[in-house]
Amino acid sequence: MTTLLLGLAGPQQAWGDSSRFTQRQTRPEPTKSGVLGLLASAMGRRRTDPIEDLASLSFGVRTDQPGRLERDFQTEIDWRTNKSRQLTHRYYLADARFVAAVHGPDDLLEGVVEALSSPTFPLYLGRRAFPPAGPIRGRLVDGSVLQALTSADWTASEHHRRAQGARVRLPIVRDADEGEAAAETIRDHPISYDPAHRRYEWRDVVHEFVDVDNPESTRPASRPDWLAALGGN
Repeated sequence: MTTLLLGLAGPQQAWGDSSRFTQRQTRPEPTKSGVLGLLASAMGRRRTDPIEDLASLSFGVRTDQPGRLERDFQTEIDWRTNKSRQLTHRYYLADARFVAAVHGPDDLLEGVVEALSSPTFPLYLGRRAFPPAGPIRGRLVDGSVLQALTSADWTASEHHRRAQGARVRLPIVRDADEGEAAAETIRDHPISYDPAHRRYEWRDVVHEFVDVDNPESTRPASRPDWLAALGGN
């Protein structure tokens, strides 16, 4: 089995896993349900189609550029009564970049790569109003999710790189292996995308990091010790 790597970048992204009523939250990284939904759209699957094969894939994501958490609100008028509905507050990530990885059978992932080259339905980053910055291309590599995310090139923008230090720590969130202690349990394992019977189950995840060199850094290596310069005893 191999691992499929995907670059996810765009002006805005939103990856909710626990939104309720008038508060639409986003996690700081793409969710498994959101990314698998993107793959299903590329493959031409409708929301009522089975997704067991996609849901069985192992998933992980690396944050290359965390972006900024922003909030806007949505107003709505009930056309039947002409009355305003309650404001909806929506959170999203601005100017973020991620590398997502899914691991599974070669034939399934090869089909996903082909579908991404000519997606059946439009692809978006969590919400329909948030298109990606460019075409999403898949790349197959050998190894596990962790191995693929550890070795993948850093995709941050030049502006972001210059603002970071000479050594940068990139967070990784991935499915916990069987018997592995979980750092967090989130309701993000998709069972059905059917609007009439939408269903998600819980999944255990672990948090890890990978350190990368950053030769483009313009940040000083250390702050000067002004008190030491005074030559005090």
